[in-house]
Amino acid sequence: MNLELAGNVVIVTGGSSGIGAAAIAGLADEGALPVNVCREPPAGEDRSALTIIGELSDDRLCADAVGRTLEKFGRIDGLVNNAGANDRVGLDRSPADFRRSLDGNLVHYFAMAHHAADALRASRGAIVNVASKTALTGQGSTSAYAAAKGAILSLTREWAVDLVADGVRVNAVVPAEVATPLYERWLGSFPDPEAKRGAITANIPLHREMTSPAQVADTILFLLSARAGHTTGQWLFVDGGYVHLDRALG
Repeated sequence: MNLELAGNVVIVTGGSSGIGAAAIAGLADEGALPVNVCREPPAGEDRSALTIIGELSDDRLCADAVGRTLEKFGRIDGLVNNAGANDRVGLDRSPADFRRSLDGNLVHYFAMAHHAADALRASRGAIVNVASKTALTGQGSTSAYAAAKGAILSLTREWAVDLVADGVRVNAVVPAEVATPLYERWLGSFPDPEAKRGAITANIPLHREMTSPAQVADTILFLLSARAGHTTGQWLFVDGGYVHLDRALG
């Protein structure tokens, strides 16, 4: 299927690894011009058309990233808000830690959308927000991350309403257990990483395997494309049935 993304300029936050890197690769394969806004450059091949390094928790970087993209390409057709990490800030941590976590996992989603909104209106583009199953299921010991991801789902609906008259579509993807480098490092913290992996995948109904970053990226690309031209305000779960199918299946 031709996703008709060739020539589209798409900003991806956190595009140096995991889901973001897979989205950058997929966009490049489609002939799009991905812009990677990230904390550090990719470890391997950089397939972005422009890479902007900095801290997304700094509002000035978000404004600069949009400005530099427009200066180089003259347009923005899509925004993928992806950067963030489960930092395990739970009830035992301080309110200051909670606020810091929201800066790292939520506030830059708003900042990027705010600064890119006029360009997206001009192109009748699309926003895809990357959320998490923790927003709906809870996880324990991760209050800040769960709060951020829950807010991201709410903002997806809110921005869909804000931008619908301008023809800008806003959707979210909701992954669960994704085999990213960060996730692999977390598994490596257990005495028996493979046993821990097996316990997790036993509860994933489809194929008893984790979702790959590329599988999430494929859904992101679809939502950015004209093939999803009548879809807005939706949450698409890319999780092998983890959230909604009966645990008895495991």
